[in-house]
Amino acid sequence: MGLTTGRRDLPLAEREPSAPFMDLEDPDYAYMFGFLQADGHLSLGAGQKGRLTVEINARDLHLLREFQRLTPYNTSITQRTRSTNFADTHHSATWNLCSLEARTRLNALGLPYGKKSTKITPPRVPFSRPDYLRGVVDADGSVGYTSQGLPFISLATASTAIGAYLCHYAKKVTGAERTIRRNARDSIYNVLYTKEAAQELGAHLYYPGCLSLERKRAAAAALSGWVRPADMKIAPPRRRWQAWEDRVLLKHDRPTDAAVELGRTEQSRSLRLWRLKTGRVPMPPRQDATC
Repeated sequence: MGLTTGRRDLPLAEREPSAPFMDLEDPDYAYMFGFLQADGHLSLGAGQKGRLTVEINARDLHLLREFQRLTPYNTSITQRTRSTNFADTHHSATWNLCSLEARTRLNALGLPYGKKSTKITPPRVPFSRPDYLRGVVDADGSVGYTSQGLPFISLATASTAIGAYLCHYAKKVTGAERTIRRNARDSIYNVLYTKEAAQELGAHLYYPGCLSLERKRAAAAALSGWVRPADMKIAPPRRRWQAWEDRVLLKHDRPTDAAVELGRTEQSRSLRLWRLKTGRVPMPPRQDATC
């Protein structure tokens, strides 16, 4: 969807919501919903009671104040300091929303009650795509430079739908193709973009004046400073296996015999044949006998 441009000239604190609550064609609400899907928790209480909470590091308190500004219902922000597995003292801030009307709206848009990490999906109503994805990345992703000094943007998600949608959208923006696969340790999808793809995606998602975590917006802006070294080769686009190639490989049954027909390396042919025989990839459909 096209992006709303009328309010971007104003500082965030001076903007007034120009759309109904959670109209996802509005950039700010699209971002907010993406963040809530990834990092919010919607819980049910007795009767019609319930609560939406978002707890983040206190250094990002400004974002919760923006959520408060965008929400036409009573909300509160509390802070606490506690010990965690990662730090002796962790200072966090929590945004609380109790309104049944607001919770009903969010739930209808796709924010489930209770555990939700595998169930969330992109909205099924029109929405501002880059803003929604920026919200998801701000909540569950990382932006910056690798230990090797390469720009990167990554997302860790348990949702197949969210991981696949990022891959689909980022391919349109950058041309970089990714295939998601859960990792063996915790069944999470880790989607990673580096180098020029990260620069392009970062500039697209974190445009000037957008609602976002300030530190990640600054990190995305810093990605533009990277220049590919003259001696760093550009990898050619990945060549996907076609059904006819799988049939040739299976017909010969030995990767060395299919070299001329396929024009692929022996390592590639051997790996593909192993994946076909072990069920890692589906067998190709049978060719029509009349063809």
